[in-house]
Amino acid sequence: MILVLRALGVGDLATAVPALRGLRAGLPGRELVLAAPAWLAPLAELTGAVDRVLPTEGPGRIAWTGRPPEVAVNLHGRGPESHRALAATRPVRLLAHRNPSAGHLDGPAWADDAHEVHRWCRLLHAYGLPADPGDLALRRPAAAGVPAGVTVLHPGGKVPAKRWPAERFVGLARALAARGHRVVLTGSAGERALADRVAHDAGLPPTAVLAGRTGLAELAALVAGARLVVSGDTGVAHLATGYGTASVVLFGPVPAAHWGPPADRPRHRALGGIDPAGIEPDSMGSGGVGTHPVLDAIGIDEVVAAVAEVERVSGAVAA
Repeated sequence: MILVLRALGVGDLATAVPALRGLRAGLPGRELVLAAPAWLAPLAELTGAVDRVLPTEGPGRIAWTGRPPEVAVNLHGRGPESHRALAATRPVRLLAHRNPSAGHLDGPAWADDAHEVHRWCRLLHAYGLPADPGDLALRRPAAAGVPAGVTVLHPGGKVPAKRWPAERFVGLARALAARGHRVVLTGSAGERALADRVAHDAGLPPTAVLAGRTGLAELAALVAGARLVVSGDTGVAHLATGYGTASVVLFGPVPAAHWGPPADRPRHRALGGIDPAGIEPDSMGSGGVGTHPVLDAIGIDEVVAAVAEVERVSGAVAA
């Protein structure tokens, strides 16, 4: 049995898909259990690599019972807390980045300047296991009654610094609707008021607000069948990459080179990036100072132009 720790969010799980599939291919015939939040189970199923989810809200403690896993894999972080949580399950073998403070001297050194997808593929490669960083495609879920062919705008996000201003989403929604896009607004239940405000100010009908009305499987189905996705650096952007749905992703404190869509995929465009001053993302957390200045500098016209480009390219690719 393989126990994998990745107790994070939607985008984190989506970027770990190549590593999960590499584990499945390199260690065949074993059950693969993912220690992750229970609400991620629908997405875990869509990876095609996970047999079951072990509900885990963070790296502090993994509620593991039964025989020790044959292999435990840390796809959560550099340790030491996550290393120690996996070591406490008494695995026969632990695959993780080198961390002497956790007593783990094996594995590659952690690289700060690495794309998240490549980071975990590199970890597996160091242990002689396969992993293709381009293997990001997700299984397409059932339609689940969500609209198809819509343009998804996602104005929210857990980190204030990574949210493009709401009034820009208003202007973008107006501009895209005028160009024939059927715009809908997604988000969590806690972001429903934000989506309502954007829809109202943009002149969209209340039915355009899907924030808080879709579970994870429905959101995946919505993105899979969408015309386009525009969002900040958050989970829905990674769903767009996984389904090959045209997307424009707006970056602020975190560089697109670390979390953005693959540069060789013309259906996806990243705007913005790291502040030249090098503000660290941890300093811009949920209690931070609002939209990051690099993200704030992205104008509506720039996003509209990027939308036109990815749609032009997408049409050419489809043809």
